[in-house]
Amino acid sequence: MSLDRTKLPATLYTAEQSRALDRTAIEQFGIPGFKLMQRAGHAAFVVLQERWSDLERLTLLCGGGNNGGDGFVMAVLAKTRGIDVQVICLGDDGFADRLRGEALEAWRWMLEQDIDVAYYRSGMPFTGDVVVDAMLGTGLGGEVRGSARQAIDQLNRSGKPVLAVDIPSGLCSDTGSVLGSAVRADCTVTFIGVKQGLLTHEAVDHVGQLYFDNLKLPEEVYEQVPVNAFRTSRSDREELLPARARSAHKGTNGRVLIVGGDLGMGGAALMAAEATARTGAGLITLATRPEHVPAALVRIPEVMTRGISSAGQLEPMLENADVIVVGPGLGQGSWGQAMLQRILAADKPLVVDADALNLICRWGVERFSRDTWILTPHPGEAGRLLDSPVSDLQEDRFLAIERLQRACGGSVVLKGAGSLVTDGDALYLCDKGNPGMATGGMGDVLSGIIGALWVQGLRPVDAARMGVYLHAVAADRVAEIQGERGMVATDLIAALPHVINGK
Repeated sequence: MSLDRTKLPATLYTAEQSRALDRTAIEQFGIPGFKLMQRAGHAAFVVLQERWSDLERLTLLCGGGNNGGDGFVMAVLAKTRGIDVQVICLGDDGFADRLRGEALEAWRWMLEQDIDVAYYRSGMPFTGDVVVDAMLGTGLGGEVRGSARQAIDQLNRSGKPVLAVDIPSGLCSDTGSVLGSAVRADCTVTFIGVKQGLLTHEAVDHVGQLYFDNLKLPEEVYEQVPVNAFRTSRSDREELLPARARSAHKGTNGRVLIVGGDLGMGGAALMAAEATARTGAGLITLATRPEHVPAALVRIPEVMTRGISSAGQLEPMLENADVIVVGPGLGQGSWGQAMLQRILAADKPLVVDADALNLICRWGVERFSRDTWILTPHPGEAGRLLDSPVSDLQEDRFLAIERLQRACGGSVVLKGAGSLVTDGDALYLCDKGNPGMATGGMGDVLSGIIGALWVQGLRPVDAARMGVYLHAVAADRVAEIQGERGMVATDLIAALPHVINGK
């Protein structure tokens, strides 16, 4: 049976950890480095042939490191199959003198096959039907400059299909940030370990379809190197959400209180409440402005809706709640402030979103830091929590969420492309979801999902990461049916039971 390279592992690594895996395989397990390079070139070439089976001409853009060596191997494989090969190297006539190790070995092997090499000049034609990007790899430490920048920009303007080897050139493998300029690939084939930056931030616009090959490394190699993050997947859903006991009743599935919906923002609280119900919480109470009670009774009659005008009216509801979701449509006025102050004093498990986060920023998060909450900021809210520019946080989302968790305690979700979740111990990434989710109300739905999962017995960090995953998969399901553009938050609610139950 052929290897399924579309199936990604759960483990994610930094560039340095990936290099450590490579060194461990070579030094401790005796696998020759050139053998690994040949396997990498072969794995990428298999994907190339699967995606472009009628390929007649191939251009390979190669740098002077191991990434270029992988390209040299692909050039040999292409020629042996009768494909017309154009190899373009970033450098000059002294290019070969700067090659070392396995890259040099691959270079000599390629020249033995009588493959001609050209050196990149701005504007020179790329004659291939497809272009292989084997220029810069994971070792890039600063902004792309010189001929590499020119080649990347020319490639992106060319409109030609691109396969990137290991990582699109110009992309930071640790953060997913574009370092000046980066190749926009149709697909990327990565090796040994999935680099965490391939799945978040700007990478989602550059990687295309991601493939993975472990190059036949034994499992013992992976036991020698720590993992930086984990990708939440379908198997996690199956583990964390097993079938309910046949004797279950509404009391065993928890009581959630949702507080929000100031004047003019009642829909946010209603969406959170409906999402909580569709995710399986046993008993749900919605505390909102009295003006919104009729709409709630029509929209979600299963939810016990209470109209409240003062924080004192929350008391009996706070006492009965197992988990409180606060923030959707809460507002930052006197009503919202009074509600949040009373909730924070109750010392109950909290899911904190939207305006509740903004109020906590105003009051000083250090006053309220606790282990018994889940915070769900988008980058703007995260920037306010840390008093840092959003652009700085987005440049390294992995560092940003670690800072957030240290400052706030508990479990933290950093929303965005490749949403992250951590409790300060383990770090999780969700690679599901789509641009259709960039509309109002999505965060309100997410907060209700997380509250419902938490109240059903999941650990806070598991409720957070599984909530993010289910939310994203529901959006992908909706996109499959109707497309991304025009998707609204309530579309996800209808899809939730199917996603949760694996239907």
